[in-house]
Amino acid sequence: MKRLSGQCLCGDVSFTCEDNFDEFHLCHCIQCQKTSGSAHVANLFTHRNNITWLSGKERVSKFDVPGRNISTAFCSICGSPVPYLTQDSMTLIVPAGCLDTPPTMKPQDTIFWHERASWYEAGIESPKFDGFPT
Repeated sequence: MKRLSGQCLCGDVSFTCEDNFDEFHLCHCIQCQKTSGSAHVANLFTHRNNITWLSGKERVSKFDVPGRNISTAFCSICGSPVPYLTQDSMTLIVPAGCLDTPPTMKPQDTIFWHERASWYEAGIESPKFDGFPT
């Protein structure tokens, strides 16, 4: 099985995991918009032990949304999303954006579409540039 590497933006938190995921969802719910600061999250779901922390595990901060089965974890230095266990500790969530090596699995679906940001489709339809617009 291929191993994938990942890290936070500052590189202080780093890990590897097997390219062995059960689910891959793009979630547009309000809570995921808040935790990501973006239109949606792109989360991969795998078994709880599918991670080897290489550095910075002690710098991972986790927040469990009160009254909901929703969490987020991030590097306490740069704030980037990093892998975390669900509240019941049964599943490991790996934010796809923190992977340096792309997973084989492609997104299966887009969930909570009815909660999507009002500006999401306008962004998809807007002009595309390879860098900052000139």
